[in-house]
Amino acid sequence: MKNLQNKKLVWNAIAIMSFAAFMLPVSVAAQKAEIKRTLLQQHDLSVQGKEVVQATIDFGAHTAFGKHYHPGEEIIYVVKGSLQYEVEGSLPVTLKAGEVLFIPAGTVHSAKNDTNENAVELATYVVEKGKQLVVLTK
Repeated sequence: MKNLQNKKLVWNAIAIMSFAAFMLPVSVAAQKAEIKRTLLQQHDLSVQGKEVVQATIDFGAHTAFGKHYHPGEEIIYVVKGSLQYEVEGSLPVTLKAGEVLFIPAGTVHSAKNDTNENAVELATYVVEKGKQLVVLTK
């Protein structure tokens, strides 16, 4: 009888772990799909130790990219929708498609899409080559 109970416990554990393993990738993929960074180009500059990186960042409805900074300047152009930016030392600003924002090197900032529509920004970074492009902060 005890052996049968142990087998049932083992099968229940296997069933639960299998279900969790099946669902975890779907959940993680859904979370990652809300904000997507697509690298467009990356090139060395004529200034020693500097490179330019250009990417689009797609924001799903009601998503946010938390506080972070870059090892260089970021130039933002909102391609689609509306995004709200909080830049350290400045009041929050909401930009619509066609508007731009300059963020100085090392300045902590965040971005969020508070609308029901998707939004897209074109981000151009002039950064120190070989450093991590995005550094998350608290």
